[in-house]
Order: sequence, then structure tokens, then C-alpha cells
Amino acid sequence: METSAQVRGMEQLLAVSHGHACLIVASLLMAVLSLLLIRHLAKQRRPRGSPPGPTPLPIFGNIWSLASEPHVYLKKQSEIHGPIFSLDLGGIPAVVLNGYDAIKECLLHQSEVFADRPSLPLFRKMTKMGGLLNSRYGRGWIEHRKLAVNSFRYFGTGQKSFEGKISEECMFFVDAIDKYKGKPFNPKHLVTNAVSNITNLIVFGERFTYDDRDFQQMIKIFSENVELAASGWAFLYNAFPWMEILPFGKHQKLFRNAAEVYDFLLSLINRFTQGRTRHSPRHYIDAYHDEMEQSAGDPEASFSLENMIFSVGELIIAGTETTTNAIHWAILYMALYPSIQDKVQREIDSVVGSCRPPSLDDKPRMPYVEAVLHEVLRFCNVVPLGIFRATCEDALVRGYSIPRGTMVITNLYSVHFDEKYWGNPTDFSPERFLDRHGNFVRREAFLPFSLGRRHCLGEQLARMEMFLFFTTLLQRFRLQFPNDFVPSLTPRLGMTLQPRPYCICAVRRQQ
Repeated sequence: METSAQVRGMEQLLAVSHGHACLIVASLLMAVLSLLLIRHLAKQRRPRGSPPGPTPLPIFGNIWSLASEPHVYLKKQSEIHGPIFSLDLGGIPAVVLNGYDAIKECLLHQSEVFADRPSLPLFRKMTKMGGLLNSRYGRGWIEHRKLAVNSFRYFGTGQKSFEGKISEECMFFVDAIDKYKGKPFNPKHLVTNAVSNITNLIVFGERFTYDDRDFQQMIKIFSENVELAASGWAFLYNAFPWMEILPFGKHQKLFRNAAEVYDFLLSLINRFTQGRTRHSPRHYIDAYHDEMEQSAGDPEASFSLENMIFSVGELIIAGTETTTNAIHWAILYMALYPSIQDKVQREIDSVVGSCRPPSLDDKPRMPYVEAVLHEVLRFCNVVPLGIFRATCEDALVRGYSIPRGTMVITNLYSVHFDEKYWGNPTDFSPERFLDRHGNFVRREAFLPFSLGRRHCLGEQLARMEMFLFFTTLLQRFRLQFPNDFVPSLTPRLGMTLQPRPYCICAVRRQQ
């Protein structure tokens, strides 16, 4: 009996001890969570002298406000708080620049100060802040930017023969469309293939056929990641990187895609390195290998195989997504406004005719085509928020203090819909780029390629592609919607704004 009583006593004692231990663990856990919450809320406190902004929610800040049409939301907030205002992205301080004047003041007049990239968990996870587009401002970025600019010049836009290569791709493009015989088709696939091949000529030295499934899969993943990288999940991951342990969520899809693309790009790089001759580069891959070898003894050099993979991927994304979407929008708006399409085709017929393909020499004599392409870029805002920037040092803008390392969002959409510079900005009107004599006029508040040190290095190439693909397409075909059905004009949201899937009929013109 005594033994049983002792056992029960021991069990009760152990139960009490276990209860105390659980209580202590729970108390410690609550204390840690409280400290983390206090730390997070402290990060959300707006620094003295910073711009005003919308009131953030505890913990999540203003993240939820960016879930739908963030460029529109930010423009509306500028009407309340002014062209420069603060935003809280779950404890990550950000400053938003709206309107042409504010963006010009920062990106042009203080170009170097606003030339960094924010060290966000997503960027660190995807590219380790290396490569070209997402690299921090410093030696690494300068080295990679210089190599990319030189490669575009030596293997692309700096060579007169390169225009012929673009024109040849234009012929592949319109011949592929011709196979549909005027029946409805979704143009996205063909436009993406054609545009990506121009960048491929610079990066790899050759094009890929439109039925190359492996390359098409990579381009599809790129496009998906561009959309995912600006989703609510991406903002949440940046604010709470511990989310990586969760087995679900779009951030996991982003990471799986990135790993698949990394392996595929490595295989492409190995393939196009074969037959290489040192110091006689055939393309960007060869030129990068030369830089790696020349800097092999420099421990501070940024050239590496990993950064080559990141840079190649970024060049393909940047060279494909933006121009593809611009042409995709242009096709949509030509079918939507047949009277504008009529004027475009009359100008093509009068300047080029039907016996030869358009050339860049025709461009100065085609002001209406230029006006239409500029209005597409203005109205459709392919990259509405640019690529996020950060301050390299403490900045002072219009009396506001912006600490070093602050994320900066440039709302390019607000520039192109800035009522100060554009009359009736919500109207699609190519005539705004023409004077009263019908001559093309450049407009100051036109920034589809951004400004400053981080402006798009492929701007010249993009302009060449848009002109040649657009005029070659409209020279041969009349574009119209099947059964006069007008598709949705609401864009799909991501880092770029792209049209929702639609079908078009490209009817061979009688000439």
C-alpha cells in the first residue's frame, strides 16, 4: 500500500513538474514572440523627417494595399500625401516617387544616390544580390553593366548587320502567323519567341526555333516568375522570410522555377562555350569567360560562373518580357482602333510599299508609326513601378530625409498619367506625339525605360525591335478580333503589365 501511494505521489510530482516545465516553455515562447513583435513594430516607426504616408496596419503595414493595381493605388495616395510619400511593407520602410518632377529630381539630379538596389530577402534568395539587374551599386554592378553595354554594342546594336538579323527574325515571325490563314490565334507565343531570339543572338550568338520545347519552357517560367515576383506572397516573404519553412505558398513556386531555370541556363552556357577561342568572343557568353579569366587573380572581382548564370537569365528576362508585352499591347490596340490601324498602314504603304521589308532608314519618314508606338508605351505602362531601387547614402529631397538603404519605388505609371504634362491622359491618342504639321515630337515626361544610372541598357535595342516587328506585321496583315469580340483591356499584374490572353485574326492584306 505504501509502495502504491509512493508511486502515485511520484506521478503527481512528475505531473506537477511537467506542468511547470510546459508553463516555463510557454512563457519563454510568449516572451520571445512578444520581443519579436515589439522589434517588428519598432521597425514600423517612421523615422523623424521622413515623408508622410498612409497609416500602416500593425505587423503587415501597407502590404495588402498593393495586392491589386499597386501603381493605381500609389498614384491615388500621392494625391493625398504628395508626390513623395512613405510606405511600410511589413516593417520594410519604402519611399514612393510619383509624377515626373519628383522622379526626375531623384533619378536624374541625384542619380548616384538613387542607384542602389534594396537588399530584400527575395533578391538575396534568388540572385544573392549578384548578377546585373539586382546587384548592389558598386564595383560588381559597374563591371557587369560595362560588359553588358559593350556586348550589346559589339554583338548587337552597334553592328550595321544586326538590323538585317532583326529583319530576318521579322520574316520568321510573319511567316509563322501566315500559317493561320487569317483564322483566330493567340499571338503571345509567337511574339515572345521572336523577341527573345533577338536577345539570344547577343547572348548565345544564335536563335532558337519556335518549336524548341526546352527553351519555350524556360521562357514560360521566366514569364511566370515575373508575375510571381510582384505578388502579395513576394511582399509577405520579404517582410517575413521565415515563411520559407512553409511548404505551401507562391514563393515556393518561385523558388522551384528559379532552380529549374538555373540548371537549364547552366546547360546552355556549357553548350555555347564549346569551340571558344580566348579573346575572340562570338557572343556575351564568350566575353564573360574572357572577363573571368582576366580577373582570376583578383579576389575582389565579381565575375564568376554563378554571376554569369544570373546575368544571362536577367538579360533574357529584360530583353524578352518588356518588348514582348509592348508589341502584344500594340497588336491589341490596332485591332481595337481600326482607324488608327488605317493611318499606320497608309504611312507604311506610302514610305515602304509592298516590295521590300521596312528598315530603320524609313523611321524618320514615318512620324505616325513613331507616335503610335510611343503612345502604346505611355498608355500601357509595361513596367509600371520600374525595378525597385534603394539609396546608397542618406538623401535629402524637398526637405524630407531618406536614410541610406531605404527602398525606393518609382511609379512610372504616375509619370505617364501626370495631368501636368499630358492632356486627357486616360485617352489613347497617338496625336499627342505629333505637332500641328504632323511631325513627331518627343515629350519630356516619357520614361518607359526609366532614368539615371539604372536606366534600361537595352533601350536602343527595344526601340529597333518594336519598330521593325510592328511595321513588318502591319505591312502584311490586317489585324481584327474574331467575330468583333473585344477582349478585356484589364492587364495581368506583375512586375510587368501584360494583356490577358486574347485571340486575333491576321488577314493577309491585298496589295
